[in-house]
Amino acid sequence: MDYLKAFLVGGAICVIGQLLLSLTNMTPARILVTFVTSGVLLTAVGVYTPVVEFGGAGATVPLTGFGYSLAKGVFAAVDEKGFLGIFSGGITATAAGIAAAVFFGYMVSILFQPRVKK
Repeated sequence: MDYLKAFLVGGAICVIGQLLLSLTNMTPARILVTFVTSGVLLTAVGVYTPVVEFGGAGATVPLTGFGYSLAKGVFAAVDEKGFLGIFSGGITATAAGIAAAVFFGYMVSILFQPRVKK
């Protein structure tokens, strides 16, 4: 049942992304930023946490999940460090994912030959 819930939540997020691509003039970069900030805002108002509890990886793996991780990291750091946690919490909470993305992106760029689209 967990797999079905993850599929439904992740699929719904993907449908929203596809609708934004198809029905608006938004670029993929703007949609990316919209999803991350939506994850932060929905977490801040308490809406995204129940979605994560229901959908699991279907809610935490997409870009909205990155925003969720940023917000959760800030909340935890503010509880621990006070006001200064606002500046360090999000980066601390997502550092491993960011480092992995940079590392694997670099490795792929070394292994494969880039080509210019014609």
